[in-house]
Amino acid sequence: MMSAACITTRSTNRTTMKQLWALMIMGAAALLPSCTDSKAREVEGRTESGPATTATFTLQQDTLSTTVLLPAELSGYRRVDLHAKVAGYVRSLHVDIGSRVQQGQLLATLEAPEIHARMAAALSRMKSQEAVHTASQSTYDRLLETSKVEGTISPNDLDQALARKNADQARLEASQADYHEVANMSGYLEIRAPFSGTITGRNVNEGAYVGGSNNTPMLTLQETGRLRLTVAVPEAYTAYLGIGDELSFTVNAREGETFSGKVGRMSGALDSRLRAEQVEADVDNRGGELMPGMIGQVRLSVASGPTAFVVPRSAVMTTSEGDFVIKVAGGKAFWTAVRTGLGSADRIQVFSAELHANDALVLHAGEGIREGGALTAGPR
Repeated sequence: MMSAACITTRSTNRTTMKQLWALMIMGAAALLPSCTDSKAREVEGRTESGPATTATFTLQQDTLSTTVLLPAELSGYRRVDLHAKVAGYVRSLHVDIGSRVQQGQLLATLEAPEIHARMAAALSRMKSQEAVHTASQSTYDRLLETSKVEGTISPNDLDQALARKNADQARLEASQADYHEVANMSGYLEIRAPFSGTITGRNVNEGAYVGGSNNTPMLTLQETGRLRLTVAVPEAYTAYLGIGDELSFTVNAREGETFSGKVGRMSGALDSRLRAEQVEADVDNRGGELMPGMIGQVRLSVASGPTAFVVPRSAVMTTSEGDFVIKVAGGKAFWTAVRTGLGSADRIQVFSAELHANDALVLHAGEGIREGGALTAGPR
């Protein structure tokens, strides 16, 4: 019995020892990854504390071409609102909206009875004054002839006759001027086209009172065979446009079609609100495809010379202090202020006295790269 108990105790002890050894081995295995991670973190820490490496590129001068879309508006080459010069009533209208007219064509006739009465009165006064002047002229001529015989006519009588003749001549000329004035006024009863074009507006009907206090235009006439294309060109693009250049444009009403015009006028000054120059191009519209008032888009193609530095847009970062690129020199990063110029979808011009050809610039600039921080240029 004693022997069996001892055997059982020794067996139990051996089992306990095995369990202890197993626990020790498992603990050691658990500690190994922790040590490995610690060493890895130490290595990583050393890598992070060393100079960072980033992608760079070599700065070079290059040409840059881009197309700018600018809003534009079409208008008649000439446009005029036709008003009645004298007060009266519309007796007849000879045109309507859409009518194509020629220069000098009769458009409307007015009726103003008082003008005819004034003209008749002016004509009567002129004829009366002609008779008075004829009589005074005849009297003076007879006295002048008689005065040639010495002692027959006193010099005073001759002077008085001459004075009456001159006064009657002056009154005759005044009456003639009055008559011509009224006659010219009667000519305003006919409204004629000042130039060839299309009637685009009519605001009166026959019998309507016009002129006087009524400032509403009777008709609107526009020259539609030739149009003006007006576009505001931003300051950055004014240097790329000149008189005689051709502009291509599209209009919303005619999808898929492209039209063109030649620059005819440039204002030569920038609008104080838009900071843009007004440019007008002449458009041939004898076919009638376009209409005044249409809104379009001008495609302005601009190209720079090979005198400016051109960089990817990702190399320029914009901050509250301005635009910057990051130059890498001597293993350090330097923020360089730049002024941007012409740009395309992925490239842009930059200007700075601190930039030179073959400088290394960061390809993807960001505020995470500190001024003066250690930086290693990557592959260019």
